[in-house]
Amino acid sequence: MAEVKAKKSLGQNFLKDENILQKIADSFKVNANDLIIEIGPGMGALTKYLIQKPSSLFCYEIDERMKDILLSFKSEKVEIIFDDFLRRDLQKDLKQDFEHIYVIANIPYYITTPIIEHLLESAMPISGMTLLVQKEVALRFCASPKTKDYGYFTVFLQHFFEIHKLFDVFPNAFVPKPKVTSSVVQFVRKEKIYDLDVSSFCSFLKQCFQYKRKTLRNNLQQYDWSKIQNILDKYGFSLNVRAEELSYEIFVLLFKSLFN
Repeated sequence: MAEVKAKKSLGQNFLKDENILQKIADSFKVNANDLIIEIGPGMGALTKYLIQKPSSLFCYEIDERMKDILLSFKSEKVEIIFDDFLRRDLQKDLKQDFEHIYVIANIPYYITTPIIEHLLESAMPISGMTLLVQKEVALRFCASPKTKDYGYFTVFLQHFFEIHKLFDVFPNAFVPKPKVTSSVVQFVRKEKIYDLDVSSFCSFLKQCFQYKRKTLRNNLQQYDWSKIQNILDKYGFSLNVRAEELSYEIFVLLFKSLFN
């Protein structure tokens, strides 16, 4: 099949290294009752490995120039959806129940965060994700408190997953070559997830980290500070604490104290 030229406006850099593609595809062991979701399959470099799995596969592609290539993969177990993934109602797209749902994809770097937020706010029970992302974004995903990479999205992801960087992918593995190093990150769903309103929790975290140089008290002026102070006092934090110093568990306690 003819090659399709990468579109910069869609953040397209096509991964060509077959060993890396195979590693990404094999990152989760799946069975016939599972579903894999691939976002941005492009010319099907990863798709050709994913269709070899016993699971069902849903591919979301916004670039209709890929139709002839991707429709060749379509089968009873493989669904190809040509649309903007961020506009899809994922619950409606699923026509049956699956034992596990995995997201395995080389996603466009410029919309990495919106894609993950859309997945998590869809309330689908995602068992795990393996994503190829920009390395500096991977560092944020895996960051610890009191480090420069730690932010609201780190905490938000920790609500759902244990997160590990698997390996780096260098520019020469792509066509065209990106200007940055990439990383493959794996997200494994936690056995225990607190029962919180996901959208509200995400908004609260954004407020906590809104101005990173300011104290938590400055960022949360509109809330009942006595409730916040009770939590901070209990765990030995001063009134001058910044959001980046607090662990995921502390944010959960703060959120529950304010919204329950």
